[in-house]
Amino acid sequence: MSPDPHGSNWDALPGGQQLRNDLQQSLAYWWPRIFGYHLLQLGPLSAEVDSSQCAVKHQFSVYPAHGATLQGEYWQLPLKSASIDAVAMHLLLESEQDPYRILREVDRVLVSGGYLIISGINPFSSAYLGKLLPKYQQRWPWNGCFFMPARVRDWLGLLGYQLVDDQRLCYHAFMPDWDFPLLMRQWQHRWLPGTGAVYLLVARKLEAPLTPVANRQRKRVRGWQPAATAGYSGRMKRE
Repeated sequence: MSPDPHGSNWDALPGGQQLRNDLQQSLAYWWPRIFGYHLLQLGPLSAEVDSSQCAVKHQFSVYPAHGATLQGEYWQLPLKSASIDAVAMHLLLESEQDPYRILREVDRVLVSGGYLIISGINPFSSAYLGKLLPKYQQRWPWNGCFFMPARVRDWLGLLGYQLVDDQRLCYHAFMPDWDFPLLMRQWQHRWLPGTGAVYLLVARKLEAPLTPVANRQRKRVRGWQPAATAGYSGRMKRE
């Protein structure tokens, strides 16, 4: 079992406690609206985010290092398919060589209608400055890949998820040498809201269609005709 390459706690990131508080405040709206039997906190940082307001009572963590409820790899979760009602993963995809593989594995264990909560570093923010400075390039999280929120949304769309919330949080560079004054952060939050250092996405797994509609028999006709497409009928579960 490989060691966990991610930050082991929020103190490993300058301004990390502020970020955790911002996440907890934003998620306070969603926790009472998520129901079920099992909440998976993927990664050590996710395990440290307060989810006591969540209606799901059984909450547990999975990551490779000691301290997890279950030790396991992110790309091969030790869980049955369609057994988890909600998954929270914070600052996890940045350190993965194949982040889409992680999302596919999470999708495997998540039930239809379940919630997926993802937070990550927004490259369109002051946090990206660390990637330009040699002093920070080999440190977490700058030694990983920063994905645009739009790309993560595309991945979720490919897997069949409906995005229900998209936020930017924490207007912070996460570097002690580049800690912007509070007034500048407030200005950035007001006038450049899309440049928050962290994105927070809340998505819901859509219910799969039950039965495909049988292909209609096409009558052979002469001349050019536009191609017909076979559709699927299904019911999307509403909140």
